[in-house]
Amino acid sequence: MACVDRELGYAGLKSYAWLSDGTPFVVLLFSLADARLEAVIEADKLGQLRTGAASGVAARYLARANARSLGVIGCGWQAASQIASIREALPSIERVVAYCRNAQRLDAFCRDHDCEPAGSHREAAEHEVVVTVTTSKDPVLRGDWLQPGTLVCAVGANDPRRRELDNAVLERAAFVCCDSRDDSRRESGDLIEPVEQGILDWLEVHELQEVVAGDVQGRASDDDLIVFKSNGIAAWDLAAGARVVELARERGAGLEL
Repeated sequence: MACVDRELGYAGLKSYAWLSDGTPFVVLLFSLADARLEAVIEADKLGQLRTGAASGVAARYLARANARSLGVIGCGWQAASQIASIREALPSIERVVAYCRNAQRLDAFCRDHDCEPAGSHREAAEHEVVVTVTTSKDPVLRGDWLQPGTLVCAVGANDPRRRELDNAVLERAAFVCCDSRDDSRRESGDLIEPVEQGILDWLEVHELQEVVAGDVQGRASDDDLIVFKSNGIAAWDLAAGARVVELARERGAGLEL
């Protein structure tokens, strides 16, 4: 996963090995100013943080004003940064509810992240912001569970054969955006199948950067149901890596070679 950010002054890439016992990630940053390798960053934690941060940006720009409740379907490693980032982006959040199928894991997750356990997928879905962050192959969120005005951040399914959202979610959505339309056309079953079935058109799918830049309006009313489909792009890894380098230099951390 490679990209260039001239404003930050880096070219960079994230590379990894897909192994049965784990998937180690590393980010490399190259200085555009003097064409040297600037940093090598172990990126498992970095990936967790940048994925959560993307949902935080989406929440800041697309959630209804003064949203007070967050529901999370999934209680794995990625779910933790989703909660932390959305709380940071939306200080108005007062209540966080989480659900996963393993009751013991759910209880431990809720203790660790100061949230309430939900009794079902549906109970976790009845909130102003809803995050799906699972490894499920089949939809875990139904459109008829959602309240008017909900922001849905779909984070878990990065495969054309996997879906977290059913068709009704996309049918009800007033605005749909993603991180990259090109990547979504290849990777996002949550969007690919609805497009193939005529429920959605790629012309209706915008990119989050267009909303942040003010090029398109995301939420038009408090009752709009909004979908942000997150796949993860190299630009996020580069931006997070650039910040890590900045902090490491400020604090004297890391190893200079």
